[in-house]
Amino acid sequence: MPVFEGIVYVVRTGCQWKALPKERFGSASSIHSYFLQWLREGFFLQLWRAGLAEYDELEGIAWKWQSIDGAMVKAPLAQEAVGANPTDRGKKWKQAACAGGRAWYPVIDSRDRCKQA
Repeated sequence: MPVFEGIVYVVRTGCQWKALPKERFGSASSIHSYFLQWLREGFFLQLWRAGLAEYDELEGIAWKWQSIDGAMVKAPLAQEAVGANPTDRGKKWKQAACAGGRAWYPVIDSRDRCKQA
């Protein structure tokens, strides 16, 4: 049971496998190995199907009204509506010129460690 609880802990918290509390769950690499094995064997798919069937029996699922909506590609016109990508803000090529009107240049254009001063 600690193996399954460890897998659920990682899935629910989003922590890394190596960050599993060893005193509570045991070896993180062992739990990860079980996870991969059970994933290959279809254990989690069977668990999901059993859970759906049980919920359908208890509460009822309106299967005719189920739908999935999602976008898997970039919206081609989105940039015009929302602006530039936030990660591109503040890039050097978009910065304003220096306040004094003159760009800053260092006194020494390069440093050669082989040459003596």
